[in-house]
Amino acid sequence: MSDIPRYTFGAYLRDRWASIILGVFCLVGLAAMLPVLGVSVHACALIAGFVALCLAAMLALGYGRRARYYRELAEFSAQIGRLNQFSALVDEPEFLEGRISHAVTEHLANVANGENAAEREQARAHREYIELWIHEIKTPIAAAKLMLASMHGQQSMKLKGELERIEAQVDQALYSARSMSVSNDYAIRELNLAAATREACKKNAHFLIERGVSLKEEIPEGTSVLADEPWLVFILSQVITNAAKYGARTITFTAREEEPDTPRGRTVLEVRDDGCGIPAADVPRVFDRGFTGEVGRAQGSATGMGLYLVAVMCARMGLGVGIASEEGEGTRVAFSFPHDRRRALAEYPPPWEQIPSLNSAGL
Repeated sequence: MSDIPRYTFGAYLRDRWASIILGVFCLVGLAAMLPVLGVSVHACALIAGFVALCLAAMLALGYGRRARYYRELAEFSAQIGRLNQFSALVDEPEFLEGRISHAVTEHLANVANGENAAEREQARAHREYIELWIHEIKTPIAAAKLMLASMHGQQSMKLKGELERIEAQVDQALYSARSMSVSNDYAIRELNLAAATREACKKNAHFLIERGVSLKEEIPEGTSVLADEPWLVFILSQVITNAAKYGARTITFTAREEEPDTPRGRTVLEVRDDGCGIPAADVPRVFDRGFTGEVGRAQGSATGMGLYLVAVMCARMGLGVGIASEEGEGTRVAFSFPHDRRRALAEYPPPWEQIPSLNSAGL
């Protein structure tokens, strides 16, 4: 790490300047006193040289004992991801100051581990509460849907749309809690991409009808990808409802293969809309947690969590996601599904991969 001072011999000597000055003063005093006591010049030189050699050896020995420990400490500091790894990577030194600092660091590691364990337990309890609340709230939502099934007319359609919106927000809370968990609350399996896209559209059918949005699907029927189906349906729902919310009249789904039969082979799903688009200054930040942007603030109902969850969940499943938009023209979101199962399970790509702008893509 660049901010850790280097433990060099020069730095070691500078740190002990007072001891060195005192040693030189003693040597000068010894050389001045010995002739007064009747010691010959040669004997004085021999005694002074021996004392100087002992002082130099003491400095060199002290430097050697400390240099190994501090250099090892600086080297491993870049590799230590958690404080509880300190003891395993760095051996306890032999000199007193090192043993004290080592013991203090171990104590701080134990304290930090205890605090982290308590925070993890609180987070787990909070997640369980959120999941329990969501489970309970789904019961009255389901009951309301059953009651609305026997009702007809414009008002019932509006109520169905509002219930759909409530259910979408409840799902967002559920997946937000699950995506923050360290446990793998999902299963990567081969699934039909067209079927997952249709399921996402079906879940938001009333909202899309209310907004007058038409759908175009250009996905080959046999296209399969590696993902968790509930998570993928939720991700697509976020993109679809965003498009409808911000003025889209048509949402088009297309799929294509890129670099097939290679280690980087992947299927790309593109979701394109003709909505109001996103200002260029906001595009790089749309996946940031809580970022609503100029358009979201104008709408007044944006939370800045939808696309953030999309980015987090794609990263957890090993998928790439990118966005391109032009204000007044529309937005396109691309999802990249690796063909290699090992890559899909093992690689955690950046939360999103940039894709070309609308203009450069000829849109």
